[in-house]
Amino acid sequence: MKNFFIQQMAMYSAYHMDTRNQITHYIGVPSIVISLFMLFSWIGLFTLNGIQVTFAMVFLAVILLFYLLSDLVIGVVAAIVFIPLLKMSASLAPVADSNGWIWFAVLFVGGWIFQLVGHVFEGRKPALLDNLFQIFMAPGFLIAEALFHLGLHKKLRAEIGSHTAEYTVQAS
Repeated sequence: MKNFFIQQMAMYSAYHMDTRNQITHYIGVPSIVISLFMLFSWIGLFTLNGIQVTFAMVFLAVILLFYLLSDLVIGVVAAIVFIPLLKMSASLAPVADSNGWIWFAVLFVGGWIFQLVGHVFEGRKPALLDNLFQIFMAPGFLIAEALFHLGLHKKLRAEIGSHTAEYTVQAS
């Protein structure tokens, strides 16, 4: 799992070298994540000990499990970030009424606009057009980049960096 994660992160990194593109993703990716949490939280699956379990909860659990198994630090930070985002999305739009759909549309469409503008700066199409799985890598990559900017998780940075050129060459 770790090698797959490193390769996916390296690919994502190669498509996001421009600082302006990275900045737009720090706005766009969380906006899209919140919008999807909103949408998925409207889908109730079952009740467990009096708690309504939603598709958003299951989706988040699967994503966190992937991150935790791939890189413990990224997984823990993702849990610290995404669990409050899930709660925030549920309070922003608790039901699929007109207000909820407006919030969803603004965050989802707005998030994609930010990211696409970033790729104009980058001069390269989004990574997900070459590999759809990159959608799931974006949040983890942003967490990794934040840690790297703080001078943390240097080993992961080196591992990703050692594979980034494989995907940079393909861009030509």
